Amino acid sequence: MKRRDGLLLAVFYAVVGVFQIIALPVLDVRMVWIGALAVLSLITAFGLLRAQKWAVWLVVTLFFPQLAFAAASLNAYIEFYSLFPQSSVLLLNIGLAVFIVLSFVSFVYVTAKRKTFK
Repeated sequence: MKRRDGLLLAVFYAVVGVFQIIALPVLDVRMVWIGALAVLSLITAFGLLRAQKWAVWLVVTLFFPQLAFAAASLNAYIEFYSLFPQSSVLLLNIGLAVFIVLSFVSFVYVTAKRKTFK
């Protein structure tokens, strides 16, 4: 891809997909929907890298379940671990907050620039 913005978005979705695949056995393998989000994130990264029109629809479709996943996880970690503060939990909370912000930014950016995709 010639554009840096599409490359950055593709890298963001690829990293999200890899982290979700890593988180799947750590959390619970029975949470199949995390695996589905991971696979869709990797497909979205490929579509953004190739500047495909369907990648815009995947970004829009993935925004809401990933936002719900991150917000619920952040809420659970804040409520559960507020009695036992640890630096690793604080880093996880910061990472989830950054993920929510970057997801929102990528959602707004891709929907605003949807005409640049084929």
